[in-house]
Amino acid sequence: MQKNSKIYVAGHTGLVGSALWKNLLSKGYTNLIGRTIEELDLMNALEVKEFFDAEQPEYVILAAAKVGGIVANNTYRADFIYQNLQIQNNVIYESFRHNVKKLLFLGSTCIYPRDAHQPIAETELLTAPLEYTNEPYAIAKIAGLKMCESFNIQYGTNFIAVMPTNLYGPNDNFDLEKSHVLPAMIRKIYLADCLIKNDLEKICNDFNVRPVENVNGGANKEIILQKLEKYGIFADRVELWGSGKPLREFLWSEEMADASVFIMENVNFQDLAFNSNRVQNPVRVYNQEIRNCHINIGTGKEISIKDLSELIKQTIGYQGNIVFDTTKPDGTMRKLTDPSKLHSLGWKHKIEIDEGVRRMFEWYLKS
Repeated sequence: MQKNSKIYVAGHTGLVGSALWKNLLSKGYTNLIGRTIEELDLMNALEVKEFFDAEQPEYVILAAAKVGGIVANNTYRADFIYQNLQIQNNVIYESFRHNVKKLLFLGSTCIYPRDAHQPIAETELLTAPLEYTNEPYAIAKIAGLKMCESFNIQYGTNFIAVMPTNLYGPNDNFDLEKSHVLPAMIRKIYLADCLIKNDLEKICNDFNVRPVENVNGGANKEIILQKLEKYGIFADRVELWGSGKPLREFLWSEEMADASVFIMENVNFQDLAFNSNRVQNPVRVYNQEIRNCHINIGTGKEISIKDLSELIKQTIGYQGNIVFDTTKPDGTMRKLTDPSKLHSLGWKHKIEIDEGVRRMFEWYLKS
């Protein structure tokens, strides 16, 4: 990519997209395009077509998606598969139709089987059943990966799929129902800390910035307390879903963005197809199986949900108890990526989980 190349970042205001936008700017890219959901509905094929017709982007980073934690994924199953498929189909197809030089599709490591071999290499894809609670989302992301791969093989495009591990960082979603585990725990433990200190003013300020089910800080105290209790936040304890035993890997979102831009600058589909299949010219080679050319983006390190909650508790200074509700599902018990392909390409993470949690809590307070 040239510094003045026209780069469209789909989903540029979210956790992933905002980190990508910031990283591109920091590296001197000057011709970035972004549209909010109000400006461009990526589920609307006609709107996407008209946008590509008008803007003619040279490069596309597809970071837009409907995302959420285990509760949201399991509750809104139809929304997760339908909306993500629509977004992907529209953006990837218009990128093909407009001869985009390179597209980066961001998926998720939930594409891998529930009981995949650990750590999870790219070759584990489609080898066993998925985790049930996020199966619709995972199937949508697998479809996006295969769409990129199929266009590359049939038409010679340069569409690369990356599968980031669990991300956290600035502009994360802290919704108590729909957020991922790490930001949800930070908010729950912070609010519980305010409760134990009887600091209602901070709780009201928090609700004003991020209302809970349309309840803001101006609501009656009893209503606010009811909402907190609904999500396991009490004066003496925080209740979290599951046993606390599952192991999870976490990557700072700004590092994921750095890895993604590194791939956009240095890696092409043919490089990946050659490395994985020993085929010198994989495009239009029909007697060879070309698969698993996607790239894991992760740390290769993991922490239990229980230990993560203790780390957050220590970071915040919370003095109450953390209780795990074992009647609620755990999700996949272990999901550690093998980032060796990414390491071999020349990129490795630097921010470890303790530093990341500290940064995340500081960002939450400031925001």
